[in-house]
Formats: sequence, structure tokens, C-alpha cells
Amino acid sequence: MSVLVFLDQAEGHVKKSSFEAASFAAKIAEQTGTEANGIVLGEVKDDLQSLGKYGIKKIYHAADAQLNQFDDEIYTALIADTVKSSGSNVVVLSNNFNGKAIAPRLSVRLKSGLISGAVGLPDTSNGFKVKKSVFSGKAFANVEIKTDIKIITLNANAFKVTEGSGTATIENITTQIPRRKVNVREVNVVKGEVPLAEAELVVSGGRGLKGPENWGIVTDLAKALGAATACSRPVSDSGWRPHHEHVGQTGLTIAPNMYFAIGISGAIQHLAGVNRSKTIVVINKDPEAPFFKAADYGIVGDAFEVVPKITEAVKKLKGQK
Repeated sequence: MSVLVFLDQAEGHVKKSSFEAASFAAKIAEQTGTEANGIVLGEVKDDLQSLGKYGIKKIYHAADAQLNQFDDEIYTALIADTVKSSGSNVVVLSNNFNGKAIAPRLSVRLKSGLISGAVGLPDTSNGFKVKKSVFSGKAFANVEIKTDIKIITLNANAFKVTEGSGTATIENITTQIPRRKVNVREVNVVKGEVPLAEAELVVSGGRGLKGPENWGIVTDLAKALGAATACSRPVSDSGWRPHHEHVGQTGLTIAPNMYFAIGISGAIQHLAGVNRSKTIVVINKDPEAPFFKAADYGIVGDAFEVVPKITEAVKKLKGQK
């Protein structure tokens, strides 16, 4: 028996969220007295053996160019086959777009219990119970899985990445790849200095900025911090910013170490997408803005005066010009 973690990759590089999932899987293996193995699908430029430093003993790798483009049905089939052939009884995936697409399909194929959005290690003292977030992060639930094979998707930034000195062995998967049912004609990749979904620092703006011509104060602070930029739904709906930057219940759900909310009132729909942030800093001239109730730090003031001063302070601290 063992733990199998899906190591997600994009453009030939293993994602940061996979390092968290690998560390999480290795800790479960340690708890249950087994070993943690990984599976990688597609051609990868990274040194997969080095992933052993996260506690992974073996990596099953299907290095086929057909798998470079994500396909949830094909990925599910290959992971399910590997779970069966390796005798894995726990499967770990990141709770990102790909993980959310694969996990329920995998659950049906393997007739396995699934816990999505885990925020902590399972309690194996009496059964197999996992803490997860519910109601858009407003509460937590401890859920028990009773099936032989257990599937867990791990929330981003919910588990600390731990590194050791191990080296993973590589076992090539040579199984026949299922026929693709969906043909992808074009892929438009969003380019940016920091991918929003994996960013540890995020600077976000709302309607309080009054117009797209004032967005420079957001990007200036983000650049100084080395952060990603985001926005509220009204901003993306108005065309001030692209929709892929929209965070909230109907947009992207994120969990950075620090989230700056500039000129955002803090409607419950927006909070649902950012309330798992470790630290929330709110800057708003309205002292009654709902966001202040969720903030760890709040500044009541004009963003056009406050934010440039913060940016200058950050630059001075980091020795930037």
C-alpha cells in the first residue's frame, strides 16, 4: 500500500502547488507507515529525480507529447490505472482547476471516497478523518472516508512545503494512451511575472480606483513587492482589467500569504474568493467598508495618497529605485 500524488505540470515545469501536494502526501505516508510516490503526465523539462527532496520515493512518468495538453478524461484513466497497478490506497491532488476536474472522475472510476479542499493532515488515530473548508471558506468540517481507496484534493497554501535530501527513482509508464475525444485548436496562455493562482503576494484593486487610468498604483506596488495583480468583479466586468484577474466567488479563489485590497468594499462574493489568505490588508477611505471586518490590517484613507507611500517605503526597504 502507498500514497500516490498527482504532480501537475504546465509547459514542461512542475507547478508550485504540486510541491505542497507532494509534501502533504509524504507526511500522510509517514503517518500510515507507507511510502509516497508521484505521477507525472507529459514531457517535463525539470529534473524529476530531484522531487525526492519533498519525500517522494518513486515517480511514474508518461513522457508522451500527447499528454502535454491537459485532458481530464485521459489523465483520469492513466492515474486510475497507476493507482491500481501500484496498489495505492491514498491519492492526493492539488485543489486547482486540473485537480478539480480529475478528482471526481477518479472517485467514480475507483469507487472511492473523495474529500475536496483539505486544509490539514488526516487524523488516522481512529479511522481516516480530514479537515476541509466548507461554505466558501466560512467554516470547516471534519469528514471521514471509509472506502479502501481515499482521494484528497489539497487547498493551495494550506500545507507548508518541506524539503529534505532524498532522490526519487523514475519508472516510465508505457501503457497505451486513450484516444482523445476533444481536439484543442488553440491555446492562449496568459503571460505574467507571477501566476495569480500560485502567488504568495497579491495586490488587488476595486471600483474605488475610479478608472483604468489609475491602475498604475496597483501595478507599481505589485512590482515593488514581487506580487501578482488581481481585481474585483465590477472592475473586470467594466473592462478595466482582464477577466483572468478577477478573484471572488465567481472568479478565481486564491490563498496567498498576503492580500492587499485597494478600494474594494468587500462584498461577501469577493470575500469568498480571498478569505483563505493568511493576512489581509485593506485600504479604503470608507471606514464602514465591510472588508475591514475581515482585515488583519486596515488603513482608512485615500488610496491615491496611501498606496504610493507604501510603494515608496517598500522600494526603500528593498533598495529599489
